[in-house]
Amino acid sequence: MIKYLIQKFSRSISAKLISIFFLLTGILFITNLSVNAYLNKSLQKVNTVYASNVTSNILAEKLKEVQANVYEYLNTKSSNSLVNYYKSEQDFRNLMENLNDKITSDDMLMLEKNIKNMSDTYLALTDETVKEKRGRNVEKYKTSYEETKLLNQYINSYISNLNAEQLRQNSQNYQLLLVSLRYTEVISLAIIISVVIVSLFLLLFILRNMIGPLVQLAHNANEVANGNFDTDFIKPKSKDEVGILASTFNTMLQNIKSYIEQIRKDMENEQNLIEQQLMMENHLKDAQLKYLQAQINPHFLFNSLNAGAQLAMMEDAEQTSLFVEKMADFFRYNVKKMEQDTTLLEEIESVDNYIYILNVRLTGDILFRKEIPEDIGEVWVPSMILQPIVENAVKHGIADIDRDGEILLKVDQYEEYLLIIVKDNGVGMSEEKIKEVLSGNYNTVEDDNSTGIGLHNVISRLQLYYGQENLLTLHCDGTDKGTEVRIVIPKLASEKRKGANHVSNTYSG
Repeated sequence: MIKYLIQKFSRSISAKLISIFFLLTGILFITNLSVNAYLNKSLQKVNTVYASNVTSNILAEKLKEVQANVYEYLNTKSSNSLVNYYKSEQDFRNLMENLNDKITSDDMLMLEKNIKNMSDTYLALTDETVKEKRGRNVEKYKTSYEETKLLNQYINSYISNLNAEQLRQNSQNYQLLLVSLRYTEVISLAIIISVVIVSLFLLLFILRNMIGPLVQLAHNANEVANGNFDTDFIKPKSKDEVGILASTFNTMLQNIKSYIEQIRKDMENEQNLIEQQLMMENHLKDAQLKYLQAQINPHFLFNSLNAGAQLAMMEDAEQTSLFVEKMADFFRYNVKKMEQDTTLLEEIESVDNYIYILNVRLTGDILFRKEIPEDIGEVWVPSMILQPIVENAVKHGIADIDRDGEILLKVDQYEEYLLIIVKDNGVGMSEEKIKEVLSGNYNTVEDDNSTGIGLHNVISRLQLYYGQENLLTLHCDGTDKGTEVRIVIPKLASEKRKGANHVSNTYSG
């Protein structure tokens, strides 16, 4: 039941107004109660200002009572007077316990210390006087009694001085307390007025927060009525009737926007379908043409190249035979590995064949160097990733230079990856051209004497193969300083590919 009432109050405007009333009333009540408590405390301090003077007067009276009881016992020597003496002596000692007995520089505390010391001496003399009287030593108890009278006068004098000093200080404190009470009255009044003003501002702020969403809701509803559906959503700040109304309006506006957006998307999809239909018709025609061009059997091509190599050997044309064999190996690798994985060593062997074919065509103008570790092992990579890079280095790097063209293929091993470097000493590339190549906006293959595979194709296949980006990077130090291509081969991903290929090959076998 209580939980239900709390939820109802938190979702009702009337409940909020009632809560505000009780909140402000509670603030005023607590403020008034606190001020009254402070005033009562100050009045209690005023009442206790002269308590020290009362204590001094009591101490003087007890001292007088001790002296009177001693005198009475000396004259009467009655047991009743002796009991009165011991009682008054004990009361006096109890009052002395509250006196200061420490060394200090304060005049009033010094007076208390002197009174306490003299009182100890005085009580010792009175005890001695009583003992002498009980022992009937007349001369001694008379002498002791005279000393107690003299010391009693000294102590009374010190107590009078202490009382006067306490009266002076207490009067000053009393005046300060009266001034403080007057300031307290003024401050209390100022606090009450401030609380009232703050409460009014708080009330106006809360009412504004309740009315503000209604004004915003009215404005947005007017915008929607005029056809402007891009108006901002209202952020409900509460769960009351206004908040529910704002949330409902937001839902309605969102549904309208979603409906309009759905209509727009349907129109765009319809337009895209028309464009795709036209593209499919063009691709169909292109595929039909390429199908006719691909009717030549690859086996017929390889067998013909092998026959040419054998014929060249029979005619003692060893260079021609080697050239034809390299050509056959190169094309066989391209056809066999285009859709398969391969090892890094097989990729490097394909690059060797490609360089050999180019050097035969270009009369040996390309110097090709390799730095490959002997323990490189079986590293699996996507096929046809090195030959396009070497081809790009030849066509766009060293083809038109006056000096001898050089290409370096280097493999470095690290703990978590292999680094493949293809570097030439050609014309180099500008930063703009490097960005275009990496983004796929620059076509690195421009004639019919290439394999048709560009650098962006290599970048895309590396990303798909290893599931990582930025595996291929380009670097150039400036014009005529050559270009360096770096490929990172993650070992962990390569090992996973190796296992998958092993399972696939086992299943195929």
